[in-house]
Amino acid sequence: MSTLRLAAVHTTYNLLETARVPIAVIGSIVFPTLAFCLFVLPQRLVVEDPEFATAAVASMVVFAFMSAGLFSIGLDLADQRAKPWAPYLRTLPGAPAARIIGLMACTLIIAAAAMIPLLVIGGVLTAARPDPFALLTAIALVILTAVPSALIGVIIGTTCGPKAAIAVTQVAMFLLAFGGGLFLPPQLFPQWLDVASALLPVRQAREIVVGAALGTGAPLWAVVGIVAWTVVLGALSVWLYRRDEGRRYR
Repeated sequence: MSTLRLAAVHTTYNLLETARVPIAVIGSIVFPTLAFCLFVLPQRLVVEDPEFATAAVASMVVFAFMSAGLFSIGLDLADQRAKPWAPYLRTLPGAPAARIIGLMACTLIIAAAAMIPLLVIGGVLTAARPDPFALLTAIALVILTAVPSALIGVIIGTTCGPKAAIAVTQVAMFLLAFGGGLFLPPQLFPQWLDVASALLPVRQAREIVVGAALGTGAPLWAVVGIVAWTVVLGALSVWLYRRDEGRRYR
């Protein structure tokens, strides 16, 4: 069986396993919308300025995918490693990438579902009115730019135990969310924070998605940065996964 076909099987079973715990699905879908209502909706410009509102909603869509990648992948992978079933799976034939791709695909599907209520609330309660084509482009790009966040989740889940993964994931989420300009626009940052923020993959994802939603285009530095982060984090994830396999299962 090819890696992609095996990854599709892992995706299906991960979705079924997640669906068996309805509160996990509901929590993953509701959390981004709740964060939007608490942190973004109270801002006055969100209900007055269409451009500001569109950027704010797009930023929170990025947050939905980022939080799903960190929590769903990081915590789930750490929990799986602590159970006897995961070591058995890793003794079977098949590329290790199939399991990682399957877990990432499952997470992206759930994040896509979480995006729906967020877009509905944003369309009803804010002044955001993006062009339909720009909206579809932004949705496609947010899925692509979510890969680095998912890979960070893989790294956390591969290197941490279940309890440590919770703490590390929470710290990473808040640092990336606030540092990436998802809750407060980067225009409000001091210069030093704006420069540091531009180095983060979440800030780069935000700039790409917001640029698509507004129709202004993505800055070149953000595109180069997100590609570089994807390559580096992907290589690091594979290396850590194989190292963990060598330590624990051989």
